[in-house]
Amino acid sequence: MLEKTRARVYCIFCQCYESGTDFLRSGVRMFLSNEVTMAHYQSLHNGGKYGYPMPCLEHEFRPAVLEHRLFRATVGKSGRAMPLKLAAATPSGQVLSVETVVYGKPDAAEAAANVRHAERLVKSLLWIGGGSRIIVAGSDEIAAALAKIYAPDGERAFDYASMTKIYETPLAVESVPYEDAPAANEPQNGLGRHLNGCRIGFDLGASDRKCAAVQDGKVVFSEEVAWNPSKQADPAWHRAGINDSIRRAAAHLPRVDAIGGSAAGVYINNRVRMASLFRSVPPDRFEQEAAPIFERIREDWKGVPFAVVNDGEAAALAASVQLERNGILGVSFGSSMAGGYVNGAGCITGRLNELAFVPVDYSASAPRDEWSGDRGCGVNYFSQQGAARLAGATGLAFSPNVPLPQVLLGIQAYAKEGDERALNVFRSIGTAFGYTVAGFCDFYPVINTAVIMGRVTSGVGGDIISEEANRVLADVFPELETTVAVPDDSMRRHGQAVAAATLPKI
Repeated sequence: MLEKTRARVYCIFCQCYESGTDFLRSGVRMFLSNEVTMAHYQSLHNGGKYGYPMPCLEHEFRPAVLEHRLFRATVGKSGRAMPLKLAAATPSGQVLSVETVVYGKPDAAEAAANVRHAERLVKSLLWIGGGSRIIVAGSDEIAAALAKIYAPDGERAFDYASMTKIYETPLAVESVPYEDAPAANEPQNGLGRHLNGCRIGFDLGASDRKCAAVQDGKVVFSEEVAWNPSKQADPAWHRAGINDSIRRAAAHLPRVDAIGGSAAGVYINNRVRMASLFRSVPPDRFEQEAAPIFERIREDWKGVPFAVVNDGEAAALAASVQLERNGILGVSFGSSMAGGYVNGAGCITGRLNELAFVPVDYSASAPRDEWSGDRGCGVNYFSQQGAARLAGATGLAFSPNVPLPQVLLGIQAYAKEGDERALNVFRSIGTAFGYTVAGFCDFYPVINTAVIMGRVTSGVGGDIISEEANRVLADVFPELETTVAVPDDSMRRHGQAVAAATLPKI
């Protein structure tokens, strides 16, 4: 009876929350103690409804952050909680880890739940940090299960193949006693914040390439050129297009001292390890021509200092400089979803920050991403395809033959006119992003601000996304003291290219 009463009160509070009054919202925050929150998240979820503000166009959304908390709370109440530490390590010595609890002496259902919980955390570690080794400290059984899942013929064959390709060594799963878990280690690099000299920065997207010329910290030229690289099988086409943009920028400088770039994908020592820009390049040509493309472009420019990073890294750098703040998670909402991180010391680290493949939604009906086939990953929520997917749910009609960038422009045009259907697309994205940022806080040492950039955040959409995300963070996760922000509109579109110009040290 007490639980039913609390559930009714909770639902009333949530209705008051939606009414928007400050007084009643403060009551919601007071009521949301962790234990009560988890109990009612579970009870309301099991009943098919949530007591939290959910994305307005995705009522079945199950935030990863709440599912993790619910699992740990349920295990704790069983009286059989067993500590478990999971880590992902790279050949360079980077180690990222997360601690949790699982059922000790589990029955069959609990054992399956243990593996599911651990697998979702491992996948997050791999794509946020990267890894050639998965270390499971505290459970041989879970390690054995994960070894079958992360295998060439396992459920996560895509993730296995990706990490094997990125680090050029087979992904391995190791089991160690809990007390032998590796210590966290996160090396830093010296990329970024270099303003001296004549520099060129480029940012390569799926629908356009941006380029900027910067002289002693001042932007003297920037432009955006449409292109469609993902359909091109010849890396020479990509190389010609990138060099064309660099030449256009170079025409506005007395000389070229350094070149920096950013693009969606994974880049290790300026070599392409995985990138949607080259998805149509045959495997044999990829290793021979696409992988070393930036090394060859550097040769085209007389070997000047040259650096290429994930476009999210450039977004984080741009935001850190503009906001004069560190502890920045930069997230690019573009053709895909990319992330970058500037730590509390103002440095870029060696993390992959490939947030596109991080699980954010545990719903059984969550969309599958076209690369891995996994459900509920970030790319289907915080990108052009995510916006287009939600537009269909509102009744906004676009021809199937219209490219995603044009669909997004259509949604943004409707939103500018105040069309509620289009506005709801961005509201729904923002609410989901609030939960997602809260979940990221479990994997990063500090996130003071999550800054969003990219095409999806242009215009009124970016402001709506940040407003809704901040509402979730403030009302559901007040203990985090994390906010979401958008830079000015010019920085949203060209900030990554400008930041990329500051990467190499002269």
